[in-house]
Amino acid sequence: MTAAEATTTTVADHGSRSVLRNGAVMAAGSVISRATGFIRSAVVVAALGTGLQADGYNVANTVPNILYTLLIGGALNAVFVPELVRAAKDHADGGAAYTDRLLTVCAIGLLTLTGLTVLAAPWIVSVYAPGYHGAQAELTVALARYCLPQILFYGLFTLLGQVLNARGRFGAMMWTPVLNNVVVTGVFGLHLYIAAGSEGTLTTDQARLLGWGTTAGIVIQTLALVPALRTAEFRWRPRFDWRGSGLTRPLRAAGWLVALVLTNQIAYWVVTRLSTTVGQRADDMELAGGAGYTAYSYANQLWLVPHGIVTVSLVTALMPRMSRMAADNDLPGLRRDVSYTLRTSAAVVVPSVALLFALAPWVMGAVYGYGRTDDADIAVMAGMMMAFAPGLVAYSGQYVLSRAFYAMSDTRTPFFLNLVIAALNAGLSVAACLLLPVRWAVTGMAGAYSVALFAGFAATGYVLHRRVGGSGGAASPLRSPTLWAQLRLAVAAVPAGLLGYLAARACSGSGDYAAVGAGTLVLLLTVALLARPLRLQEISAVLTAGRTRLRRT
Repeated sequence: MTAAEATTTTVADHGSRSVLRNGAVMAAGSVISRATGFIRSAVVVAALGTGLQADGYNVANTVPNILYTLLIGGALNAVFVPELVRAAKDHADGGAAYTDRLLTVCAIGLLTLTGLTVLAAPWIVSVYAPGYHGAQAELTVALARYCLPQILFYGLFTLLGQVLNARGRFGAMMWTPVLNNVVVTGVFGLHLYIAAGSEGTLTTDQARLLGWGTTAGIVIQTLALVPALRTAEFRWRPRFDWRGSGLTRPLRAAGWLVALVLTNQIAYWVVTRLSTTVGQRADDMELAGGAGYTAYSYANQLWLVPHGIVTVSLVTALMPRMSRMAADNDLPGLRRDVSYTLRTSAAVVVPSVALLFALAPWVMGAVYGYGRTDDADIAVMAGMMMAFAPGLVAYSGQYVLSRAFYAMSDTRTPFFLNLVIAALNAGLSVAACLLLPVRWAVTGMAGAYSVALFAGFAATGYVLHRRVGGSGGAASPLRSPTLWAQLRLAVAAVPAGLLGYLAARACSGSGDYAAVGAGTLVLLLTVALLARPLRLQEISAVLTAGRTRLRRT
């Protein structure tokens, strides 16, 4: 090894350790956030169940997130950090004025968007839930009006969080959602106390409490970033001198991202319309279990947990560095970071997929089996979780690969690649509703999403390999060491999942928590035992680090 290569390796190792430290801080915050999120979800389900009343609340509370992501959120997440990194590198003031201008433009857009959506609440609800009528439609519209102001605060949270990320301050954005969860849990706990013993739909006062209480959670989450911004010595001074300031490039890039999110949301709109319609039909037919939108939504929320804890944390920590490498045209460094992130995240995501698939009935029971939720509801959500589970590998991988394009300021290519996922998701979801019985239609839609994700992941991996591939140029992605590492993880996950299922089933008589604990322990031990013969380097590294720490302790 030459001196230059040794230096490069040392720098890379040091950078990886730094990324792992930052990732660990964010992962810890994400774990606490997810844990409190589970408590929040359990209290919400206990208060509303999984029937039409819960569907109305979840549609109203999800629409602000959908519209924010659709019209501006995706652009902020993907464009902001690369642009701030470039401004800090190229501008004499470290990008301070540029940051103020970009924040001002986005804040005005958010305020305008929020006002328009509140006025258009009845039309928005009719678009996402056309099957609702009478009291159900009125309840959903009222809840939507209380929840739609969240758009403004979702946007401000993302804007200010990205400013912190660009300055190397990663923790606050992952930890402050805990406050949101605490507030919403308290609100629904208060509702449970007030409405104890009552039946039927929510009253006007109860809907107002739940709607405004949910919005208060995201307001407090956003305001909690202020101390971290002060520590980072950031002061936002609104600026309106936009002409000739270089804002055209990020706005053009944001246009492709808005188009990308639009295609995603068209597919999600199809899923929402179909699942709410199926839920209404299932209720009319008096089928056991809430086989509609709420079950789909909660299964999806739990499915995303490993990705949110590991993959998002790693990519967030790496994004500033990847953006600097792209700005310096350091494609080998960018390729190394992408490969590292894929392998490291897969070491957690793939075993998690096995766990969610094998232990789905007990996991769903442990998290959501309270209050108005009965065994039939849990069975429906468990089926959806099993259909979702395999797609998590592709979802996580797609997230990593698309961020590599964004680091290179290329938002056009991911848009066209995403069309594969959106089109397949919508088309296969329609087919599931037409071909499957009402009881299984939404479960089929969850499986359709998994199939679409794998198709998009394969296409994105191939295109990115051609863009940043090594000296071999456009070699087949099947020859990628990263891909083979993931396949070996999958080989280990199959027997691990089977043994975990058997252990959970043997302990199911002692309750859901005992079953989940026994199944998880057996599954992880199996993966650990297979790490050496299957050459699972990331798993072996974690085990070695754990043994070293134990010896030191």
